[in-house]
Amino acid sequence: MRFDPSARLTGELVVPPDKSISHRAALLGAMAAEPVRIENYLDAADTNSTLAAMRALGVLVEVRDEEVMMRGGGLREAREPDEPIDVGNAGTLMRLLPGWLAAQDGRRFVLDGDASIRRRPVDRIADPLRLMGAHIEVTDGRYPPFTVVGAPLHSIAYEMPMASAQVKSSVLLAGLLAEGATTVGEPARSRDHTERLLLRGGATIHRNGRYVTVGDCDELVLDDIVVPGDLSSAAFLIAAGVLVRGSKLCLRDVGVNWTRTGFVRIVQRMGGIVLGDLESEFDELVPEEPLSDIDVAFGPLEGTIVEPEEVPLAIDELPLVALLGCFAEGETIVRGAAELRLKESDRIEGVVTGLRGLGAEIEATPDGFVVQGTGRLRGGTIASHGDHRMAMMGAVAGLASEEGVEVQGMDAAGVSYPAFVHDLASLV
Repeated sequence: MRFDPSARLTGELVVPPDKSISHRAALLGAMAAEPVRIENYLDAADTNSTLAAMRALGVLVEVRDEEVMMRGGGLREAREPDEPIDVGNAGTLMRLLPGWLAAQDGRRFVLDGDASIRRRPVDRIADPLRLMGAHIEVTDGRYPPFTVVGAPLHSIAYEMPMASAQVKSSVLLAGLLAEGATTVGEPARSRDHTERLLLRGGATIHRNGRYVTVGDCDELVLDDIVVPGDLSSAAFLIAAGVLVRGSKLCLRDVGVNWTRTGFVRIVQRMGGIVLGDLESEFDELVPEEPLSDIDVAFGPLEGTIVEPEEVPLAIDELPLVALLGCFAEGETIVRGAAELRLKESDRIEGVVTGLRGLGAEIEATPDGFVVQGTGRLRGGTIASHGDHRMAMMGAVAGLASEEGVEVQGMDAAGVSYPAFVHDLASLV
């Protein structure tokens, strides 16, 4: 699909529901003692894989437009399915679900997915869960398909070697069903949606600096959950508004949890005009997810350095930092982002090869990239490699380029933002 240069972007949009929170809301809803209603649930390939997985585990799931009703059997009543659980392309589901299944005593669960999922490692969740007493068998020491056999779990204090909201969440979910209090230490802050939902559900959970502790729990009781707009999806529109001269956009009801606004802070540091009532950093754990409208306008950019401690708070948006760096004055460097090589595609290789093909001066490093800003992109062709974020980055590049960009595999955007092409066109 081709995306031609745009004179300016204007208008208002409501971005899709948050993918990360939708996954977690469905999983916690399945674990709850009473029925749970989820409003504004994301209807996309990844999140639909989570609903299908919950049905396979015996959870009653009813979808009504953007509302999902769930009735599970509680914390310890996941049904053993007759066939492998298909996680599709959903890495969040693949890594969070074993935390719950590991405590389903005596029941056996096989998790598998598409070709991309089979290249994504699961040893980082298998290792701490095994320390808790879980039985997990993986392929070639670290890959799907893998098998979880439920067993009695005990609490641990676990220091994560690298920050990961998915690993942290998996251990915390297992900690709900383990004997005693489980503590997870993370080297840098990562997304805290799981902690907020657990607090809402009545779990004993608290944060102390870089440590999160959860106690064992008899049941979760959740009120209705309203999923906010997805900042990771909004990021592509923010990038477009900042890059295309004369643009002025308003994005409505976006989730602005501090652990998700790392990209916004990077853009603001580069000189982009992005305004909203963003949550500030604080240590107290709260159950609410903050919302804000976000106003975006074109602005001249300067290069920046993204340090390793910033990476977990902007991991999904780092390809856009590379794109912004092409148009910024000076050098833009991302460090400590080796995790990008383990996403739906090798995003470091994909971003560097893709943008270089459009005329960028960009080099890969083992854990990131270096961009020499030239203030322009020529245009050309870029491949998504089946990665939704690469596809959407290519579309934004086309709008800001001199000659336009042909995106090969644009349908990959349907994983998280099915209406992306339509919404982008409405702003042109």
